[in-house]
Amino acid sequence: MDSIFRNGWVFICHDSEIPKAGDFVRRNVGRDPVFAVRGRDGEISVIVNRCAHRGNIICQEERGNAKAFVCQYHGWAYDTKGGLVDVPYPAGFKGDFSCHGLERLAKVDSYQGFVFASFNPTVPSLGDHLGRATELIDRAVEMSPVGRINLSGGWVRHQLNCNWKMLPENDTDGYHVNFVHPSFAQAIRSNYDEAVLQDEESLKSEAKDWGNGHTELNFSPSYSRPLEWFGCAEDRYPSYSKALREAYGQEKGDKILLDGPPHAVIFPNLFLGEMNIVRFEPVAPGVCLHIHTPMYLEGVDDDVNQRILRQSEGALGPTAFLLADDSVIAERTQLALAGKGGWLDLSRGAEREVTDDNGVVVGHLTDETSNRGFWRHYKQVMQGPDQSSPTAAAAAA
Repeated sequence: MDSIFRNGWVFICHDSEIPKAGDFVRRNVGRDPVFAVRGRDGEISVIVNRCAHRGNIICQEERGNAKAFVCQYHGWAYDTKGGLVDVPYPAGFKGDFSCHGLERLAKVDSYQGFVFASFNPTVPSLGDHLGRATELIDRAVEMSPVGRINLSGGWVRHQLNCNWKMLPENDTDGYHVNFVHPSFAQAIRSNYDEAVLQDEESLKSEAKDWGNGHTELNFSPSYSRPLEWFGCAEDRYPSYSKALREAYGQEKGDKILLDGPPHAVIFPNLFLGEMNIVRFEPVAPGVCLHIHTPMYLEGVDDDVNQRILRQSEGALGPTAFLLADDSVIAERTQLALAGKGGWLDLSRGAEREVTDDNGVVVGHLTDETSNRGFWRHYKQVMQGPDQSSPTAAAAAA
């Protein structure tokens, strides 16, 4: 919790969730309750959701709009920057208002509308954390002809009885599809058909390690026609195809329509799940939350976003095909490792992966390239920033 969720960058929200002054959403950073709020100056603050007086939760609702935040325990009131502005029965309060504001996270920054924050005032920049993986976020927002996504669909929570790290590990694992989701592939034509219906030599999709724990399953090489990733032909949504080509030019528009959205994890808690956005939230060593929302596109007809919603329900909703399967597998793994556990094998494909010209490690779809990338970064973070000693350097290598 300290090394990763307090000292590093954590995805909080998207700015489309709090578009107006006073808009707020509740979140958690590790075990710390927080809320993100847009101030009257347009700046987004991430504030610890804990009264500076006696520690009660300030912000009760999941989302809303407020001119001030008032603690329901003793009535202390705070502005949208977390500053203390009023104390009932003030004669009994001898403190300095300026010293009794709510705690704000030291660093808040955003990229393409995705808001990240950290308790650590000396954390490296968000740009350094994202590194090459900004390309993954760019690909997500470029699904919109105006370069904007909208997360207004509401979030669905699933509690899993497993460690949170099993979620990013599984979501960019291309080896399990044939065994965990065969009924889905048999019932519905989708972009996962390739992994189920073809032999190893015929698979074109890739597992990727983008560095800094960011990982991807790249399905783009397997698509042969535009909007195949959307489960339909291009003529189903002609205005969408036209808008993308007009916005980005013929060549890039064609590429977006063919390649589709990313299927990638941004370390530690953001999953760009194609046309879904997912947050991973640790609760306890054996409990976590999987929280998702459809990734609506701005600048498109309503029927495009309606299809995104229906697909989100079919993949990740309460009666969905994919998440239920993955939940069972994750919980079974947690049970199997409940004792002393043991060393696990993540060596698949290590001898055949390559590093491309951009420094991204690329493996076969079924290889554990992405898992190795995640755990390599995890190990580095848990060892801490001091890598000067020979022992630490050897371990990192």
